[in-house]
Amino acid sequence: MSATPTPAYYAAFCAIAVAVLKAVNEEVTEPYMDEPFHVPQAQAYCKGDYRSWDPKITTPPGLYVSSLVLKKIFLFKCNISMLRLTTMLSLLSLPIALTPLICYHKRERPPQSLATPVLEAVIIASFPLAWFFGFLYYTEVPSLVSVVSTVVLASQGRHWLAAVLGLVSCTFRQNNIIWVLYAYAMSQLMYLRFRRAAPDAKQPAKLHDPLALEARPGDLVWSVLSAPKVLPDILPALAPYALVLAAFGAFVVWNGGIVLGDKSNHIPAFHVPQVYYFIGFATAFGWPALLSGEGGLLGLAREVRARMFGSKRNAAVTAVASAIMCLTIYKFTIQHPFLLSDNRHYTFYIWRRVFLLHPLVPYILVPGYIAAAWAWYIRIGQDQTLLQSLLLPVCVVPTLLPTPLLEPRYFLIPYILLRAQVKDVPLWGLGLEGLWYAVINGVTMWVFLYKERAGVGRFMW
Repeated sequence: MSATPTPAYYAAFCAIAVAVLKAVNEEVTEPYMDEPFHVPQAQAYCKGDYRSWDPKITTPPGLYVSSLVLKKIFLFKCNISMLRLTTMLSLLSLPIALTPLICYHKRERPPQSLATPVLEAVIIASFPLAWFFGFLYYTEVPSLVSVVSTVVLASQGRHWLAAVLGLVSCTFRQNNIIWVLYAYAMSQLMYLRFRRAAPDAKQPAKLHDPLALEARPGDLVWSVLSAPKVLPDILPALAPYALVLAAFGAFVVWNGGIVLGDKSNHIPAFHVPQVYYFIGFATAFGWPALLSGEGGLLGLAREVRARMFGSKRNAAVTAVASAIMCLTIYKFTIQHPFLLSDNRHYTFYIWRRVFLLHPLVPYILVPGYIAAAWAWYIRIGQDQTLLQSLLLPVCVVPTLLPTPLLEPRYFLIPYILLRAQVKDVPLWGLGLEGLWYAVINGVTMWVFLYKERAGVGRFMW
């Protein structure tokens, strides 16, 4: 196995995806779970009925418009099999979208041919949640592809096009507006980091942004204080994104809130532990990327231990952070009615068999959350600055904090963007990661297709 781009990896990915979609359509002949809402709405669009709207649908119509475009161009039918093809085509485009993002973080030139995405992009595109929902008529994968493409275009300095695609991404899921701002901020941090003055020109203002693994707590204060000096240099690129933000604000005012349709079951909340669940989720799925860095498991463990307990100050910060996290778990844990009642989702069993095993379990996990957060910071900070490494966590907070339901799908975009920042996974690590994903995909898809339980239904994420 070689990391050199080759059509074989991508061809295998596409062939397996087609075979899985065929199996899904053969076994799941009727719309399932959320599909009974999405499929009729898409079929209404296909018939030219753009005025009817199912009030149970809470996301904008980007998914249905995508299917309508495919119908108009390729004469696709709007039955459930062809509608699922919309999301599978998005899944097939994901390695192509991810390749320039991965190369951007590695500061490598991407392959010239779209047909040869890098191996790492193919493996990340096989991430279990992306893979699973790539075969159902859900918004997740088209939303992910549009966000990744927005970030890529912003990184290339094509800001107007990035803003347009960012606006499109918001038609799949409203909270993608956060990732539109992430795309802008990420591109500007990289620009400020590497820009150089022209010969005989005055040196440009510098943003205080040291390398992540060399930074100290006080550096964050100096970064904030130095920001006004560079604002005139980065504001011009903000213009197209500001228009998207204004359009989003107008939508919120017109709609009376972010959520479309059924607002009663999607009331924004202050769900602080959701961020902790994401850390645990990312670590459970991404451990091959974490452990395959230089030094392996023992080296990473030593670095994490040093940052948590390597000095009296570090130990004190860890103790204070643990106390605050325990307090937020006590005050802000939310057990959504769907989480407690819908036994067709894996989270139902994880919640009951882990978090409800004993009242102390949520608090016992706190040191693990802190250690895992440090592990990710160390891995993505190998060649990033302090602000580059903190940008994604800053964007994760407003994305996850208002969501009262523990739902793995909400973790998909931040996980993919996080994983793409780990730039030094060796070939054996990629193989291990690909095998880990393949096992999970094989088991979860087999359970979904062939282990339906009478009176319960099919199990899914």
